[in-house]
Amino acid sequence: MERIQKLFNIQYPVVSGGMVWCSGWRLAAAVSNAGGLGLIGAGSMHPETLREHIQKTKKASAKPFGVNVPLLYPEPEKIMEIIISEGVKIVFTSAGSPKKWTSFLHDQGIIVAHVVSSAVFAQKSEDAGVDAIVAEGFEAGGHEGREETTTMNLIPSVRKATSLPLLAAGGIATGEQMLAARVLGADGVQIGSLFAASAESSAHPAFKQRILETNEGDTKLMLKQLAPVRLIKNEFYQQIEEAEKRGAGIHELKALLGKGRAKMGMFEGNLSEGELEIGQCASLIHRIDSVQTIFNRLLSEYDNAFARLCTK
Repeated sequence: MERIQKLFNIQYPVVSGGMVWCSGWRLAAAVSNAGGLGLIGAGSMHPETLREHIQKTKKASAKPFGVNVPLLYPEPEKIMEIIISEGVKIVFTSAGSPKKWTSFLHDQGIIVAHVVSSAVFAQKSEDAGVDAIVAEGFEAGGHEGREETTTMNLIPSVRKATSLPLLAAGGIATGEQMLAARVLGADGVQIGSLFAASAESSAHPAFKQRILETNEGDTKLMLKQLAPVRLIKNEFYQQIEEAEKRGAGIHELKALLGKGRAKMGMFEGNLSEGELEIGQCASLIHRIDSVQTIFNRLLSEYDNAFARLCTK
């Protein structure tokens, strides 16, 4: 798994997902300080808000960090300008084609990783010149592919399609799962939900508590006509489910989603009407810990699982 450490100049092959309303400067800095790669989630930030978070991350950590840029969100040009002017050296792009921005970022000396949901898009990303691939399976909480390919099937498929450094994402919350990802061909992992529930996450305390209460089957992939996202089942989820069952079109779903729905749920703590994005591994998360405590536990679980396999 050394390729990821060398590429990003980090101690451990663990990247925190650039999650909207969760991945602010405190989380990014904490993950980087713990030896991983912290990402700031630009998807929920206005350009000048992103600048503030980048500057605060630089003050809070001398370690490498990056910015995740969902390409389907507005103002990508302004976001990229700020990333360059602030000297950010690592960018993860997602929810769009990396072809337009990869060479542009490379010209500025920036390392580029791209998030994909299929082997086909992994190959296209390699053709576009990205430096690393994040293969995100169906279990994830963020914007996913519509094919519903699980992480266990996606990673070996993507591994065959590309020789680039590969991060496994989607449903990973334990050291045992990190080891499984390595066996499947990944060079490291990107973890979202576990860090969304961390002490340093910028998510609302009520949302973090809801994550702890989530059981198997309490989430579902929704809004495939717009941008697929996994939601905790609540009143807003029920509205979406009813609309999709009766065949609602894109315009109706957009109107129902409205603006600021994710902010309402994840950042402001409206657990009924808000959009509560989280991965399936929420059912494995039972407490709110500091990032350092999470790292200690992940590494211990990984080492113990590896030792068990070696003694059999």
